[in-house]
Amino acid sequence: MQAILSVTIPFFALVLCGYLAARRHVLPESAIPGLNAFVLYFSLPCMLFRFGAATPLFDLLNPVVLGVYLIVALLVVFFTIAVSLNARVGMQDAAFGALVAAFPNTGFMGVPLLVALLGKAAAGPVICSMLADLFVTSSLCIALAQAGVKGDAASAGARAAVRRALRGAIANPLPWSIALGAVFSVTGLELPGPLAAIVDMLGDSATPVALFTIGAVLWRSSQHAHHRTPLRDYLPAALIKLFVHPLLIFALAASAHALGAPLSVFQVTVLTLAAALPSASNVSLLAERYGADNGRIARIIMSSTVLAFVSFSVLAAALPLIAFVHARWGFDMLFHVLAVAAALTIAVVMQLPRRLPAAEPVMAR
Repeated sequence: MQAILSVTIPFFALVLCGYLAARRHVLPESAIPGLNAFVLYFSLPCMLFRFGAATPLFDLLNPVVLGVYLIVALLVVFFTIAVSLNARVGMQDAAFGALVAAFPNTGFMGVPLLVALLGKAAAGPVICSMLADLFVTSSLCIALAQAGVKGDAASAGARAAVRRALRGAIANPLPWSIALGAVFSVTGLELPGPLAAIVDMLGDSATPVALFTIGAVLWRSSQHAHHRTPLRDYLPAALIKLFVHPLLIFALAASAHALGAPLSVFQVTVLTLAAALPSASNVSLLAERYGADNGRIARIIMSSTVLAFVSFSVLAAALPLIAFVHARWGFDMLFHVLAVAAALTIAVVMQLPRRLPAAEPVMAR
């Protein structure tokens, strides 16, 4: 556990530093978009390019990894929508909440954190999951959100939203940097010395700056909320992200492995930990762009980020114990334990909206 905390504490501490810097106005709010742009267009693409160039192409686009991850993403999306819908949360807000519950922060946090924990081989499965979320999960949730907007043009709006989301994914520099790295991996090309040094310098800056930016973006999102969101409208989605999502990933991936699918124990571990990451912070920007309740989305992201420090660390420490149970008593015992855990977790999450207070939103000061 100490070895895991020695990795996770610095990562989450940098997120806290970014939050406090923005809150205390050491980092002006007007500077946050520039910081975000530096990470998105310069440092993170260079880091992903390096991982893409050092990872076999099949590991970057493993069809089994993609299939397992996408099946669970669909389950999480529709389960979260079913849990979230109520008199205050309509389809549009529920769909963006589902995106937050199904889209871990693999780009800004996941790749560097899991590589630090598990080694460079972890980059392949994490990048697989990130590509699935960028192109499929995001497009689906945005389409569902637009379909939930009342009016005769709802279906046309949903189709336009899908096209817009796909264009946004294609315009995103992260998939292109991964693709360029894959080309270098397949062809054996290498960057010239000075250019390689520039890429290395920018790539090395990605982890601290990205984590700092997450904290600053979280603060900024919370400031743009126009009302207080009842706990019952956002906490269940955060718990789905941190508990249901990784549990379903582990159950399906472990089942696929036991049935003989070409999925290693290491890949199962990486996918499970990737799913246990907090929600992607950029979803709040999408919610704001499409007119959803950005305050609710910001609170889901904030809750998942705060709670993930404990839940992610505990899960990372527990995975070796789970492997021991599998080795000692076999897959049948492990499957029954997972089934009971999944049923209990889902039951708790479904009961939360009924148990938590449903105070009316109060205008923020």
